[in-house]
Amino acid sequence: MVCEQQTMTRVQDAKVQPLDQRRGSPSPLMVGTLTVDPPVLQAPMAGFTNYAFRQMVREFGGVGLLATEFISARGLTYLDKENDACPDRLWGVKEEPQPLAVQIWDNDPETLAQVGARLVNEYHVGVVDINFGCPVKQVSERAHSGSYLLRDADRIGRIVERVVRACAPTPVTAKIRLGCTPDKITAPEVAQAVEQAGAAALTVHGRTATEYFRGQADWERIGELKSVLRRIPLIGNGDLVSPQKVVDVFRRYAVDGVMIARACLGRPWLFSQIAAALRNEPIPDDPTPGEQRECLLRHYDLVVQQFGARKGTILMRKYACCYARGRPGAKEFRTRVAGINTPDEFRAVVRRIFPEDP
Repeated sequence: MVCEQQTMTRVQDAKVQPLDQRRGSPSPLMVGTLTVDPPVLQAPMAGFTNYAFRQMVREFGGVGLLATEFISARGLTYLDKENDACPDRLWGVKEEPQPLAVQIWDNDPETLAQVGARLVNEYHVGVVDINFGCPVKQVSERAHSGSYLLRDADRIGRIVERVVRACAPTPVTAKIRLGCTPDKITAPEVAQAVEQAGAAALTVHGRTATEYFRGQADWERIGELKSVLRRIPLIGNGDLVSPQKVVDVFRRYAVDGVMIARACLGRPWLFSQIAAALRNEPIPDDPTPGEQRECLLRHYDLVVQQFGARKGTILMRKYACCYARGRPGAKEFRTRVAGINTPDEFRAVVRRIFPEDP
């Protein structure tokens, strides 16, 4: 536990200089022995960061570490008892280029350790990440996992320590929020517990659990946690919607890496733009409408490859709405795409909102 006075003293010592004065561009991120270069990570997002999405990001480039959707450790154990089929959220992982992170959640150290070891030994993943930040009631309140655990740093430490032992030498990381509520910020204590338990990195989302995604991420509080950590890197997450925002975060706050979440949905090219900005190179323009159309259809083909035409078309509705966000006719597009069920219908609606380039 770190008292408030000690924390404030260390925060003052952690002030950083602008990026160009400090190191020109951020250094590669070391997660255990794994090098993450650039130090930009794609966040695990349930329902979105499946194989097809990861492949789209990989084709554009610029991301240092990709992640699957987050996985219920208990659910995976239950599925194993029912059959030996690969869960949807791990589809393609065995053959996928590494490094790749898989995030797991539960509140039982032994269950998490068992699943973590399987991910390392059977799926050969590069990083096992533990979720202590999900605020969704099904995870936090009903299952007493995710952000629910932020009220008990010692328990988090025990969980991390057990998973680290099970997964060694593969690095284990943790993702947290600032606390459960704005008046109960526990991130400093949790950060220390995570580090002391042997984790290789810590990612912090700059909101509390009860804030969900409302308001703005508190990057001041994220940056303050660097003074609490002694060995492992700090990765910040929240509201990173543009390359300029990422550059600004590295200039202003003492973080070693950043994690991009909702902003990359429908914009798989965002990472390549961020990478250019961090190299102090001109930022590539967004793809033209015609190029975005081809990107969306390529994404659709990959989803259908995994799930089949019927299910893939239904699943692709939410991705398509992300691609259309901010475009003229987006509202009509969302209405139309919500009712499509076949590949022909999907392609017709996409061509209407994304015209060919002149």
